[in-house]
Amino acid sequence: MSGILSTPTADRSTAVRITESALALDGVARLTELRTWFAERRAHDVTTVEPVPLDALERWHTDPDTGNLVHESGGFFRIEGLSAEVRGAAVPAWTQPIITQREVGVLGILAKEFDGVLHFLMQAKNEPGNFDGVELSPTVQATRSNYTKVHGGSAVPYIDYFLDTARNRVIADVLQSEQGAWFHQKRNRNIIVETDEDVTVRDGFAWFTLGQIHRLLADDAVVNMDSRTVLSCLPFSGAGLAAAFPIFGDDFHSALLHSCSDDSGSLHSTGSILSWITDTRSRHDVRARTIPLRDVDRWIRSGGTISHESGLFFTVMGVSVRAGHREVASWCQPLVAPIGIGVNAFLVKRVDGVLHALVHARVQPGYLDVTELGPTVQATPGNYAWLPPEARPRFLDEVLAATPDTIRFDSLLSEEGGRFHHARNRYLVIETAPDHAPDPGPDFRWLTLHQLVGLLRHSHYVNVEARTLTACLHSLTGTTS
Repeated sequence: MSGILSTPTADRSTAVRITESALALDGVARLTELRTWFAERRAHDVTTVEPVPLDALERWHTDPDTGNLVHESGGFFRIEGLSAEVRGAAVPAWTQPIITQREVGVLGILAKEFDGVLHFLMQAKNEPGNFDGVELSPTVQATRSNYTKVHGGSAVPYIDYFLDTARNRVIADVLQSEQGAWFHQKRNRNIIVETDEDVTVRDGFAWFTLGQIHRLLADDAVVNMDSRTVLSCLPFSGAGLAAAFPIFGDDFHSALLHSCSDDSGSLHSTGSILSWITDTRSRHDVRARTIPLRDVDRWIRSGGTISHESGLFFTVMGVSVRAGHREVASWCQPLVAPIGIGVNAFLVKRVDGVLHALVHARVQPGYLDVTELGPTVQATPGNYAWLPPEARPRFLDEVLAATPDTIRFDSLLSEEGGRFHHARNRYLVIETAPDHAPDPGPDFRWLTLHQLVGLLRHSHYVNVEARTLTACLHSLTGTTS
């Protein structure tokens, strides 16, 4: 067995520092103090969000030629239509509304070492679509329109660390996709920069160890999607990592840390994994193009919203927002509101003492390159009552029937509150028997964590849902129960 990517000595040193931070539950502040700080921020930073008919959104209008929802500046994003064809799929063709946002945003986390332990500067930030108000966000979470101040508001704090990285050390920097079912070819720059400069901590920001963030990740709707995707891009793997931290007292945690170690091996080699991904992209015939929103079929614009005739999938709604701790104090915008709570799960198993996760080469019309590696299961179960039986995802029933003794991680987490209204998914890591699904089919493969980390150094290999689950798996390195 061999790992997917070798790791240079410098990267191994970074991996050790990241692991040390993941094991640290106390840092500049104690975890209990940070929980209190976060609760106070959530009580203090309250955003008022009121539904508004799409036709009444200030500074937004419906284009008379296309029916698209467009901001008067031409910036931010727009709601258009999408025509998708997936040859051979259970549902081979459909149309739908889709968010288009051509500009690349910045999701950046600033890192700094205190007393020999790596810390990360996180922001307590409220987004209009968040289910429970403030969540823990990256240092910077901004679209190009935001940080170039198209909205006419104040500057984005700390943005210069990520636009000019020359004076600091870049730990991770990669373009990653967003939800392929709701965005058309959307990408954000996921970047982590380490500085040794003095940093003024502004109101609403605090330094966390990785272990402290990981503990909060286990709580429902605390660590937001943008933080999770950036943290998943940490180079949390290296040769000899398991040997450097022989401290875990049970077999699962030993297998987990070996999964992060490049020298622990894997079921599939570098060449075979990359060849398999190329094969999935060649086998699946996907054609997706934007169309005028007025031309989408089976979607109804009525009562100030856009919804599917079945009442399933999602609704496009408008909101009016008043916020006291943002670059702009009030604004209006459309949001996509999913119907129902989704389930995103990794099935994992131990192979020769090394934990492997079952990934699915998933086709979604918004992807830039046909398929990306997703969770074993990524689904909203209620949608399948309307879809044909053959559309029901493989392994979904197994995930829904998982018993508590097999569930290693379980948290109800929010998706991006700047574009989605109360979008939540249950994220699960479920351990199966070592002989489970030895031949899972042409669109599935068992991968180690160090292989996922290797792929995450590049764009468009691992989707946003699987990136969250990668961060969830990493969070388990610091727990023993």
